[in-house]
This record gives sequence, structure tokens and C-alpha cells, in this order.
Amino acid sequence: MFVSLWEFFYGHFFRFWMKWVLRQMTGKCELQRIFDTYGGAQRTYRIENSLTYSKNKVLQNATRVSESELDRCIANIMKEKNICPEKDTSFQICMRTCLLQITGYKQLYHDVENVRKKPYDSANAQHEKMLLKLWSLLMPTKKLTARISKQWADIGFQGDDPKTDFRGMGILGLINLVYFSENYTSEAHQILSRSNHPKLGYSYAIVGINLTEMAYSLLKSEALKLHLYNFVPGVPTMEHFHQFYCYLVYEFDKFWLEEEPESIMYFNLYREKFHERIKGLLMDCNAVLTLKT
Repeated sequence: MFVSLWEFFYGHFFRFWMKWVLRQMTGKCELQRIFDTYGGAQRTYRIENSLTYSKNKVLQNATRVSESELDRCIANIMKEKNICPEKDTSFQICMRTCLLQITGYKQLYHDVENVRKKPYDSANAQHEKMLLKLWSLLMPTKKLTARISKQWADIGFQGDDPKTDFRGMGILGLINLVYFSENYTSEAHQILSRSNHPKLGYSYAIVGINLTEMAYSLLKSEALKLHLYNFVPGVPTMEHFHQFYCYLVYEFDKFWLEEEPESIMYFNLYREKFHERIKGLLMDCNAVLTLKT
């Protein structure tokens, strides 16, 4: 209760007066002070909070502005905060970068969600082509005898028809598997080989889809903000989401082998342990989680 009261009074009274006092002392608004003090993800994150919790509608709406309206939005912010472009020449550039990252993150989640909602459709020629491409990438020397086959277990699917394994993450799970196999083919072959270990093995494709869910949930919970704000100087895209997924696949394989689980039956336990480790890394304001081979 005490914490709630403090948050209420801080948000409604203390924060306003603190900002007013600092403005009188420095001659700069909160946004300018953030630009002067912070860089990287910290800067964008603090700018986002400042805009979001502002009582000024112009500032609030800035976090949802389209890219085509960006320049007008920044001009309106400068007008509202009495910022002279001749005196503060870097404000427009800094604000533009921050707004591209802030609005870009929201758009990225929207894009990922739309792909996730699309179920795998065996009647869709593109979906089928992508699935067969995954096989050829992972098993270049072994021909798939039939579309529905027990061979799919060789790359970690559960049944004779992989389409049933994509239910949770839709076509997004397959896109991620193909992306990793295509862009990190050597690493994919090595991980697939290790996943067939007699004692420490796991279902490569199923775990890959599970890691798609992890990447998606981290994006949805906004845990990826610091990483993407540090990693992408502009608008984060699906490409950056796929790259983060690749990082998870590579790091999970190392983690699994280091932990040496007694059985695959303990997968959920170790999966959650890995999840917590990643969330911890993502809390670092300097976080940049990229695959290093």
C-alpha cells in the first residue's frame, strides 16, 4: 500500500515539481536533459517513459506516431517545450532516432504477432515449399522419400507430418527454423548432430519452435527493448527478431550441453532456467545479445 501511495504522489505531484525545479536550474526540459546525460538504450528508454507519462497529449501521442508524421511530431514537441532549434541543434536528430526505435518496436511486435497467428497450411504451396527447404538445408545428402514420413523425426519433429507441430507458433516457427538453417547452416548442422546425442539429445525442430515462443514472449513483454534499442540504431524489423532467435538457438544448445540434464523429461525445468538467464541478460542497459560463432 505504501508503494502504491508513493507512486501516486510521485506521479501526480513530486515529479511535476521536480521537473519544474530542474528546468529553472538548467534552462532545459526533461527531454533535453535525458539527451545530455544518457546514450544508447538508456536514452531511448527514458525518453519513452518521459513521453508516455507526460500529461501533454502532444508528447503522449509521439510514441504512436507514424514514420511519415515524424518530422511534424518533433516540430510540435519542440514548440510545446519551447526548444529553439538554433540553440539545441542536436535535439531533432536525437528525438528522431528515439522515436524510430520506440514506434518501430511497437510495429515489430504487431508484425511478429500477425505472422504467429497464421497457421501452417499444407494446402499453401509457399508453406510446403518452405518446409521442404528446411529438410534440404538440414539434410542435404539425404532425400525425403515422402511428404508425410517418419523421416521428419530425423530433424526433430514429433510425428510423420510436421504441420501438427506448428500449432502454437503458426508459420512463425517454421520461418525461424528456416532462417537459422539458411543463415547459419554450419551451426545448424552441428546443433542438429548434437541433438542426436544418445544421452543429451533433444528434438531439434520441437525445441526450435519452443524457442520461437520464448523470443515471441520476450518481445511481447517488452523485455527485448534494451537489446533492440542498443542493437538497432533505427527501426527494428523482422530481420532483427530472427537474429535474436538465432542467438537463442545457439545459446540454448550450449546451455543444454553444459547442464547435462539427466533426461529430456526435465526439459521444461531447464528451459525455464535458460529463460530466466536470458531475461537477466536483457535487463542490462547495455545488453546486445547477438550470435557469436
